[in-house]
Amino acid sequence: MKKALVTGSSRGIGAECARALAQEGWRVTINYLNSRDKAEALAAELGSEAVRCDVSDSAQVRAMFERTGGVDLLVSNAGIAWSGLLAEMTDGEWRRIVDVNLGGAFNCCRAAIPHMVHEKAGSIICISSILGVYGGSCETAYSATKGALIAFVKGLAKELGPSGIRVNGIAPGSIDTDMLSCFTAEDKAGMVENTYLGRLGRPEDVARAVCFLAGDGAGFITGQVLGVDGAMVI
Repeated sequence: MKKALVTGSSRGIGAECARALAQEGWRVTINYLNSRDKAEALAAELGSEAVRCDVSDSAQVRAMFERTGGVDLLVSNAGIAWSGLLAEMTDGEWRRIVDVNLGGAFNCCRAAIPHMVHEKAGSIICISSILGVYGGSCETAYSATKGALIAFVKGLAKELGPSGIRVNGIAPGSIDTDMLSCFTAEDKAGMVENTYLGRLGRPEDVARAVCFLAGDGAGFITGQVLGVDGAMVI
């Protein structure tokens, strides 16, 4: 059975990705930082295990991969958001969002690559954001990290292609998860109005895209960023 690791998979997009991959026959390791009960419940549901790890900490990431062993698929999903005026952002807040959103992908990819290179096969999928493509007012730092992730995907795909490893990204639009909890009903209605398909996205929408990119049907696709955004206008 092929092995997958989905970071930040105790809830939201990550949890649905884990469920969908398990249904496709993957043995999925659940990664979490704070939501232990949800992570362990999901692991029990899928017959897998949950591993606590702060992906921004390289030592913790190394320990996680020592525990799980090599994986055939890495879904780098763990991320945090920050909304507000950039002029009011503290050094600590800036450092944390960069360390988690971009540093986390770096740490996990670096740890996953040796096994994939040895096997001359593997797939890495990084979850970016539509804001990484277009930017977002009052979400400048978040946009910057997600935009950097897109460049990371494109560069790493070229680096690992000769080893038979595919690297792709997904740029979700407004997905109805806890990350939108800071927005009012009016804000969410505005998001729907700006989305041509006329609804918020669901975690399952992203999970299906992950399964496609991870599967044999995407065997000649690498270095791409797939928008799962309902044709949202920013």
